[in-house]
Amino acid sequence: MDFDLVLQGTVVLPDRILEQGYVAVRDGEIAEVGLGAPPAARERHLLGKALILPGAIDAQVHSLSQKDQEDFIWSTRSAAAGGVTVIVDMPYDEGDLVCSAAAVKRKIDHAGPQARVDFALYGTIDPEEGPARIREMVEAGVAAFKFSTFGTDPKRFPRIPPALLDACFAAIAPTGLTAGVHNEDDEAVRSYIEQVKASGISDWRAHGLSRPPITELLAMHTIFETGAATHCPAHVVHCSLGRGYDIARSYRRDGFAATVECCIHYLTLDEENDVKRLGGKAKINPPVRPRAEVERLWRKVAEGDVWLVSTDHVSWSENRKTNPDMLANASGVPGLEVMVPLFVKGAIERGIPLTWAARLMAENPAKHFRLDHIKGALTPGKDADIVVLEPRDSVYDAAASGNNVVGWSPYNGIRLPWTVSATYLRGEKIAEGAKVLAEPGTGRFVRPLPRQVIAEAEA
Repeated sequence: MDFDLVLQGTVVLPDRILEQGYVAVRDGEIAEVGLGAPPAARERHLLGKALILPGAIDAQVHSLSQKDQEDFIWSTRSAAAGGVTVIVDMPYDEGDLVCSAAAVKRKIDHAGPQARVDFALYGTIDPEEGPARIREMVEAGVAAFKFSTFGTDPKRFPRIPPALLDACFAAIAPTGLTAGVHNEDDEAVRSYIEQVKASGISDWRAHGLSRPPITELLAMHTIFETGAATHCPAHVVHCSLGRGYDIARSYRRDGFAATVECCIHYLTLDEENDVKRLGGKAKINPPVRPRAEVERLWRKVAEGDVWLVSTDHVSWSENRKTNPDMLANASGVPGLEVMVPLFVKGAIERGIPLTWAARLMAENPAKHFRLDHIKGALTPGKDADIVVLEPRDSVYDAAASGNNVVGWSPYNGIRLPWTVSATYLRGEKIAEGAKVLAEPGTGRFVRPLPRQVIAEAEA
């Protein structure tokens, strides 16, 4: 028998869907993708109508935002259960901003023994140091850089003002990596927050009023214009507004590298129903918008204007999400366990081809972080990272699976027509249904190919 594993079902590729297709695995890599009678293998599963997709790459995870809370032991467990085989972790760790080669190494050494799926890392800068350490972080293996036009916390999540952002983009440009930026104009947000506080509104409405659309759109122009000026690939790490994707498209039309990521919460939750019902548990920056905007974002998916779909996952303890004063709550929600089935549900409901699932949660993230030499596709020679979804109705409950450090989720109670039934990392089954099989330490640190290797391969 030539193959270690063969899975037969509906194989979802970025450009086509193979009904009664199969994926064959050998030595941890994809060996063959085909149609018709599947070949023999040491382990063979005929999965009927089940969907077989490349393992998801979650481009935005915060495993260490709250000290002694989630950590990689839990974030990667949620990931494995949700069909996510690589997480890209953000650099804003409480107590240790990832802004030097030494900090990158510390994080790799910390995460490695815990990780159940593979992980890549973002780097950032200390505003007091400027871009001096960008090159050393590239050599340490970061997959991209992250900055913010808004200051959430002066130490953990600092604002990078325009002149410094320009200097950072200029330093990143020669490396070929991407500069990702949180898109909220600091001065505008602070002005609107003061207006909301003066009005006396403190319930669920306060958050959206404190960050109206103009606060996002002003920042996006700053980000993309900085990219245009420095010839650095510019990426907005989350956008809740259809207009934002139009802005990015106009920059691409002018020949600049300008991309936008859409988080699963912007494709799922809305302000007038979910934020009203959940309060602080649906507080996210930028805010969840009205239902009309949610549907506009799905149209942007169908039109090809969305580059990535991610979670912006963070598992705040419940006491940091339940303050009746909306603005006093921490921002962000967990989503790793449920991103893939939520996207599949949303796409099917709107008649959007599932090829977008393979593209936006696997192929494009792999390209974005320069991991596509080993990740992101069911292509011979790449890692056999695979997620299987079966057509089985389930109602999501974050506490029921045991795979989350917190028992709450803004997605609790949502009916999912497709459920993750198996996840494979390099050909090994790491989750079966809700049961995570991978032990801590199964995951590996993955890093981009050095630029000179890419140049030699293209020559």
